[in-house]
Amino acid sequence: MELAIETHGLCRTFGDVQAVAGIDLAVPRGSLYGFLGPNGAGKSTTIQCLTGLLRPSGGTLRILGMDPLRDAVAVKRVVGVVPEDLALFDRLTGAETLEFVGRVHGIPRPTLRSRIDELLTLMELTVAANSPVGDYSHGMRKKISLAAALLPAPRLLFLDEPFEGIDAIAAHQIRGLLQSFAKGGGTIFLTSHILDIVERLADHVGVIHRGRLVAQGPMAALRAGVDGGKTLEQAFLDLVGAGAVSSPTLAWLSR
Repeated sequence: MELAIETHGLCRTFGDVQAVAGIDLAVPRGSLYGFLGPNGAGKSTTIQCLTGLLRPSGGTLRILGMDPLRDAVAVKRVVGVVPEDLALFDRLTGAETLEFVGRVHGIPRPTLRSRIDELLTLMELTVAANSPVGDYSHGMRKKISLAAALLPAPRLLFLDEPFEGIDAIAAHQIRGLLQSFAKGGGTIFLTSHILDIVERLADHVGVIHRGRLVAQGPMAALRAGVDGGKTLEQAFLDLVGAGAVSSPTLAWLSR
């Protein structure tokens, strides 16, 4: 099995805190891999290590067969990233944002113009193309950020909480685009707290808890392996030790 992402003993510490504690990721090429975990489990730190924003404290990693620490420029040419905070320039318009990304990647002008027009149409951002990104709604900002990540035609996408805070229409559009990207041979590595979307989208899953990878494999195997035939949410809760936790109640709210 050819891997798009491969790590061995990947670690990242912050002082005395070990945010990522020796994880071994194996993400097949062409897969849609859901990387799940509770808040503070180490998901975003892992993505930052994989995308070169943080230097790992230990371990090894390969991205599309390359070492991102030694071949950083080559890796960035074939990888797209949508961080949780989106990292957009609010004073640029949507069209200018894509133009800037395209020029950074050295895309020829005729190709760039064509791709920008296609992406703005696909994301239903044509009307807002000449408005500052700072005036966009949260869902529109998610879409322009995803368009910028797709513009250079990457082979691997890192998406940190792409569905958080967006409406059902935007979520539907993004899901369809990601499925199309994966069917075309691209690999997607995404984090999300919306487990029902991950269950519909992903074919492989990894679960991180307190910095450690507690499960990894095909979606079907993960669900079948936890007392058989559970939903992804049930399997996830069991894996992170929350399956037996009772729901909190407030007596004064009862009538």
